[in-house]
Amino acid sequence: MISRTGFYPNLIALQTLLSKEILRFMRIWSQTLLPPAITMCLYFIIFGKFIGSQIQHIDGYAYIQYIVPGLVMMSVMTNAYANTASSFFLTKFNKSIEEMLVSPMSNFVTLIGFMLGGALRGILVGIIVILISLLFTHIPVMHPFTVFFMAVLAAMMFSLGGLINAIYAKRFDDISFIPTFVLTPLTYLGGVFYSVDQLPPLWRSISMFNPVLAIVDSFRYGLLGISDLNIYFGFGLVSALFVVMFFWAWTLLKKGVGIKI
Repeated sequence: MISRTGFYPNLIALQTLLSKEILRFMRIWSQTLLPPAITMCLYFIIFGKFIGSQIQHIDGYAYIQYIVPGLVMMSVMTNAYANTASSFFLTKFNKSIEEMLVSPMSNFVTLIGFMLGGALRGILVGIIVILISLLFTHIPVMHPFTVFFMAVLAAMMFSLGGLINAIYAKRFDDISFIPTFVLTPLTYLGGVFYSVDQLPPLWRSISMFNPVLAIVDSFRYGLLGISDLNIYFGFGLVSALFVVMFFWAWTLLKKGVGIKI
C-alpha cells in the first residue's frame, strides 16, 4: 500500500488531510456539533421522560436508560456518514480533488484521511450525546473496551459508507438519497427504541442481518451489560462489512470512479 521510501511523505500528507477535515467540522461547529446535541435532547425529553415514564422496565433498566446506547450510536453513525459524504463531494464539486490527484499522495492515504475525519466527528458527537444523557439518567459502563471498539468500528464503517456515496454522487441530491431511504429505515428498525425479543419470530430473524442492530446491541451490551444478540456475531458482522466497504472504496479511488474524466 505504502512503500518505505514514501512512508514519511505520506504520513505528512495524512496529517495534513486529517487536520483539514477536523478543522472543517470544528470551524462550523454550530452546523456539525450543535444540531445533533439539540436533537438528542428532544429525544431524551420526549421518548425518555414523557413516553418512557409510561413504559415498563426492559431487562431491569428504565426505558430512558435502555434507549441511550441506541441514540448515541445513531448520532455516531449518521454524523460519521454525513461528514465524509459532504466533505468528499464538495472536494469533487470545487475541483480541489484534481490537486489531490496530481499530488504524490496515494489513494490509500486519501481513503484513510477522509475515513478518520468522518469517524472523529461521529465519535465526538457520540461523546456529546453521552454527556447530555447524564443530565437525564445514570448510565453505567459495564464493558468499556466493548464500548470503545464498537464505537470506533461503527464510526469508521459509516464514514466509509459516506465516502462511497460521495464517489458515486453526481449532484447534491444524491448525497441525501442513501441516508433518507436506507440508513433511516435501518436505524429505526435496528433496536434503538425497542428490544428485538418483542418482535414476531419472522421479523426477529430478518432483523438479525441488520448491521445497525448488531452495532446498537453490541454497544448496549458494553454500556448496560444486556444484549439480544451474541456480541461476537455483532462484531463479526460489522467487521466483515467494514473490510468489504474499505476495499470497495479503495478500488473506486484507484479506478478514479466519479473522479477522473
